[in-house]
Amino acid sequence: MNALITASTLRREYRLPRQDLFTPGPLRHALAGIDLEVNEHESLAIIGESGSGKSTLVRLLLALDTPTAGSITYRGRPVTPGSARSLHWLRRDTGIVFQDPYASLDPRMSARQIVAEPLRALNIAGNHRSLVNDILHQVGLDPDHASRYPHEFSGGQRQRIALARALVHKPSLLVGDEPLSALDVTVRAQILELLARLRRELDLTLVLVSHDIGLVQHLSDRVLVMKDGGIVEQGTTHAVLHSPTHPYTRSLLDAVPTLLPGSPPGMDES
Repeated sequence: MNALITASTLRREYRLPRQDLFTPGPLRHALAGIDLEVNEHESLAIIGESGSGKSTLVRLLLALDTPTAGSITYRGRPVTPGSARSLHWLRRDTGIVFQDPYASLDPRMSARQIVAEPLRALNIAGNHRSLVNDILHQVGLDPDHASRYPHEFSGGQRQRIALARALVHKPSLLVGDEPLSALDVTVRAQILELLARLRRELDLTLVLVSHDIGLVQHLSDRVLVMKDGGIVEQGTTHAVLHSPTHPYTRSLLDAVPTLLPGSPPGMDES
């Protein structure tokens, strides 16, 4: 497999607020020397507790934040945060879906305007109306409803709009930062199946940050487990979920409820 993203000794530190006038605030080590490779067409899940560094890592990979130290390459090209124009090459090949679909959509814009936004921002050639209609249909939304505003859609429909926006410019990489956690169980299952279908149809590389072991098991080829800004375990999804070697991974999986004996973590057979 060809490496799509490579990160070497990636570190991110934050200076916390000072406690007094004379002493600098303490440093928080959000990432502590991460080495990572994401291959083309694979699906990588990143799991761990809140504060483990998962979201910080994906923000750095997409040049939404600047590392304190280390380097990142995308298709062999250095990823360096900069102006919007200087990052067009990276934005054209990547898309991201956030946790809360309502918070990530501008309430003053119609669904059509929201989905078309990357096409305008990235100067994508072609008939934008047709491209928007195509992707809305692909994510299971009626293009005739595209003049509606976010508050007129359900939570699941809003996440479909967010997916459409992330995919309308035909990226190679889709990043999901807890893409299902704000949805109820029934809608979560529908979006999970949609993501699996889109991955097949669009030949996507996926990087998924998630607490949802069901999503991880269903969608990912490989799992990376993070704790305190470092990687404590990684491997194939089956190996990590069924035969974890690190105590922290075992504690994460033990905390996931299962309804039937022998069911994989987080996935009952109902």
